[in-house]
Amino acid sequence: MSDLELLALAKRAAANSYSPYSHFPVGAALECADGTVFTGCNIENAAYGDTICAERTAAVKAVSEGHRDFERIAIWGNSQGYCYPCGSCRQFLQEFNKYMTVIVGRGDGAYISLSLAEMMPYFFDF
Repeated sequence: MSDLELLALAKRAAANSYSPYSHFPVGAALECADGTVFTGCNIENAAYGDTICAERTAAVKAVSEGHRDFERIAIWGNSQGYCYPCGSCRQFLQEFNKYMTVIVGRGDGAYISLSLAEMMPYFFDF
């Protein structure tokens, strides 16, 4: 699957977002080593701390189905800038593969690709 195809799945997942507070739908598509893809969207809550990002939604779905071998994740938001994962999502994802590829898109379809380790070189680990 190409980067653009994975990003298209992320964009499609954003359509399912529940974002009545931020009005900023985000979608993610997480690809595992065997080619299985799990999608997710952000799901907000009036108790803001209970909100879950699109990236963690996709990762939780993958782990709950027995997949822990993350290879790539594409993240899309309808924004002028690239839709980077937040710090919590970066830490969450590095638990499974700190060198995974992260594809970040923006509303006009442009995207860039980098490794999670580049985005978060000093992750928490013990």
